[in-house]
Amino acid sequence: MSNLAVQIEANDAFDIPLPYPRVAQWLPEEAPLSMPRQTFDDAAMQARVSPDTRPNGLFGRRVIVFGSTLVMAALAGIAPFVLSAREGFQPLEMLAFGLFMILITAIACWFCSTFAGLIVLLTGREQKDLDFAPHPPMPATRTALLMPLYNEDARASTARLAALDASLSRLGVASAFDIFVLSDSTSDAAAASELSACMALRAHAGCAVYYRRRLKNIERKAGNIADWTRQFGGAYEFMIVLDADSTMAGETVLRLVDAMERNPGVGLIQTAPTIIKAQTLFARVSQFGVRLYGRVAAAGLAWWAGSEASYWGHNAILRTRAFADCAGLPELQGRKPFGGHIMSHDVVEAALLRRAGWAVHVTAALDGSCEETPPTITDFIRRDHRWCQGNLQHIALIGAKGLNPISRLQLAMGCMAYLSSPLWLASLVAGLALQLQNPVDWGSFWYILHPQASPFMLASLLAGVLLIGPKLMGCILVLSRPGERRAFGGARRILKGMGLEILLSALLAPILMVANTKAVIQIVGGHDAGWGTQQRTADGLSWRDAFSAMRWQMLTGAAFVVALSFRPDLVTWFAPIVLPLLFAAPIAVVTSRRRTGEAFARKGWMVTPDEESVAVSPLVLHSAPRPAAIETGALARA
Repeated sequence: MSNLAVQIEANDAFDIPLPYPRVAQWLPEEAPLSMPRQTFDDAAMQARVSPDTRPNGLFGRRVIVFGSTLVMAALAGIAPFVLSAREGFQPLEMLAFGLFMILITAIACWFCSTFAGLIVLLTGREQKDLDFAPHPPMPATRTALLMPLYNEDARASTARLAALDASLSRLGVASAFDIFVLSDSTSDAAAASELSACMALRAHAGCAVYYRRRLKNIERKAGNIADWTRQFGGAYEFMIVLDADSTMAGETVLRLVDAMERNPGVGLIQTAPTIIKAQTLFARVSQFGVRLYGRVAAAGLAWWAGSEASYWGHNAILRTRAFADCAGLPELQGRKPFGGHIMSHDVVEAALLRRAGWAVHVTAALDGSCEETPPTITDFIRRDHRWCQGNLQHIALIGAKGLNPISRLQLAMGCMAYLSSPLWLASLVAGLALQLQNPVDWGSFWYILHPQASPFMLASLLAGVLLIGPKLMGCILVLSRPGERRAFGGARRILKGMGLEILLSALLAPILMVANTKAVIQIVGGHDAGWGTQQRTADGLSWRDAFSAMRWQMLTGAAFVVALSFRPDLVTWFAPIVLPLLFAAPIAVVTSRRRTGEAFARKGWMVTPDEESVAVSPLVLHSAPRPAAIETGALARA
């Protein structure tokens, strides 16, 4: 059979005009799997068996992380509680205190989880739960590499697949993998470009390459993957799901397959992707932050979640039959945006796998897993609006029957990721409203720890320290490893980049706070975010578009300015919030330009070791003979 297999489906409503002859039924023979829709109405669906890969002492790990969280939140709440209670709690003070405790608990949990990840990585225990082989043997099973597309830049996406295919070919294992490009594109031009790009990939691919276009993109990406599973899943033991902007190193793929083959109770392993190929200043902030700090956060999650972790929808390996048997998504009751098809499907699929007894793991032990990020803050906000709606859908599922408690917790954490923005804004408004009841005190203008300073302002300062803490932990980890420290350009460059990243993140945070608050309000009001094509490349945002997109941020900043005119002594406290809001449009424009990002990179600011490639660092686990099947090639570097 040819390396490229293509199936073009057509009906009366949809035909694809192509500049070359139509090729039909070049997909592999069907290998159907039943994938029934699940229900959340039966508590008996929960399996009572513990996976073999469940870590020993997992309960103790959770006691440490969540116990520390509660202690830290309680300590943070003592000062505002005591100072406010001296004259009796006012209703507004009670509201401000309640909002603060919710937010500080979430921040403390993030801090404690990341600190656990730092300890795990510093002590070299990231391999403890899943022992990835340094030199895996030739796979004994077949694996499908799935890339769903939706009106994407087909050549860029297939170039990422070509890099993965080349990596697998160098390892001598390409025959164990098949590539599927699964199109949901609604544009005829996009479909023609996809087919052309796949034919170009076919010319040099070591893996078999298949293309299929759905004419009815029901349930978006989740439906696309489910349709493939029902039609072809029976021929593949595993499937690796990629996004249009993601890729993986062959070494990483091979180690994932080997881990799944050796652990038949594992249903899913999620890698921790880093960001590559950032060009604009905004994208560089995300790239540097994830590369420096993300691994520590992922290690912390892996440590306390154990075999009950989550799924992020891409750069992960799944056991195909397990996915088909127990991860068919139900439809939610009611109308959009809360009802209908599940949008943020990944964490729900992980919860369903775990409910059926399969282990679900996140690992920070593997690199060579990469993705790209939106180039501008406006593109990021558009993508986040859709994710916000999907995550808020999960509110109805937190109490669903039969789910594991940790699955419920991760559903709640996903909701909190977006609800924290309106809660933060509400806490700022409540705190300012409290201060407007008091006379001007110029003594507190210059002194942060002035006796008359609001207890909630002091608590907010503590929250800021806790938010910066995980960034410092990531920096400590890299500085402690000579090889990584050199790869980043030395300690000075790392510290310089971290300082700039913290500054820019602080400027962007209030802008995103207002954007997410607006999204939550719109979704609660019944607005459906829809499913738009993601913008993955851009160079500059026009001033007109920036002022249009940032108008709510600037109006919010102006409202704070009006309120602060009655208490100008509080300007120093609110400046870190108000100034980014007032200058949101210029910030959006400056951070959207490639030349700005490149200028910082040339000076050594926020530069990562693997900006143009999928980097794979050596994994030194234990001595083992090198299998003859992969004696040569890229794996020799490991």
